[in-house]
Amino acid sequence: MLGRSLLVSEPDRAADAPAMTHRIRCDTCGQRSPRHVEFGRVQDWQLRHAAANPTHHGYTETLTRPWVVSPRP
Repeated sequence: MLGRSLLVSEPDRAADAPAMTHRIRCDTCGQRSPRHVEFGRVQDWQLRHAAANPTHHGYTETLTRPWVVSPRP
């Protein structure tokens, strides 16, 4: 068993790491925005969805962020 002190967990900041993405889900009907690296793009989806569905008030954001585990220096 590896002890916690042997490893480091951190966001992947390498130049070739995948970008963090955002997605918003409507809590009323379950429809989801496309994933996008720019939060404003998914927020635009949310506002269009809310305008088209005036009783849909609650939304949940999901972030996808790449992480890496490496030996502690």
